[in-house]
Amino acid sequence: MRNARAFCAVALLFLAACQPGGEDGDRPETARDFPRADRPVSQAAGNSISSEQARDDRREARTVMDLAQIRHGMSVADIGAGEGYYTVRLAERVGRRGRVLAQDIDPGALKKLGARVERERLDNVSIKLGAPDDPRLPEGSFDRVFLVHMYHEVAEPYAFLWRLRPALRGGGQVIVVDVDRPTDEHGINPHLLFCEFASVGFRLVEFVRKPELAGYYAQFEVEGERPAPQDIRPCRQSGGTNKGTAA
Repeated sequence: MRNARAFCAVALLFLAACQPGGEDGDRPETARDFPRADRPVSQAAGNSISSEQARDDRREARTVMDLAQIRHGMSVADIGAGEGYYTVRLAERVGRRGRVLAQDIDPGALKKLGARVERERLDNVSIKLGAPDDPRLPEGSFDRVFLVHMYHEVAEPYAFLWRLRPALRGGGQVIVVDVDRPTDEHGINPHLLFCEFASVGFRLVEFVRKPELAGYYAQFEVEGERPAPQDIRPCRQSGGTNKGTAA
């Protein structure tokens, strides 16, 4: 009996060792060089946060674009574009000389957005399928990258932001719009947001809370060198909250 138990224990250890990725087996292989995020993640919600008319009535997109200083001729990316609330409004703001890249990881949403782009004849919009840990943006291409009501759904924030960073032009900035609540309740505490961005070499430029947004606006720019994946210090939640401190 003792030998049988010993054999079973060895077999279990062998099987565990053979599991793909070991303790990181639940993560994409492309993210395993990066720290694991110390927070829960919201399940993907519907692509419409609220009706477009309701958002326009409170001047949401206009407020965000004004804060981000979006002008004619700019090149911008709308990450997690969904069915295109921001995409179509950004396309109008940047004009014919500007460019908008609409990205999402949901092929169904992109199909609907593609039909909308054709229907509204938005010749300055292109569409791209992204990955959960990689926005797949071309390097040195964007003046602004928008992450609106989607960052709390990013399960691999360090890999995601690390791969996003090279897409910015000189002086380019990342815009986050989100809600101050736990990450598994479709929001993120601002301090945790700041910490995760800082870990990958971003500096907070502006932070405001406005009723038009039903949440907050945060603006980041690149600071210093991009760290190697193994040198990133992950943020740890403190006191059981979503507030972040670097490990």
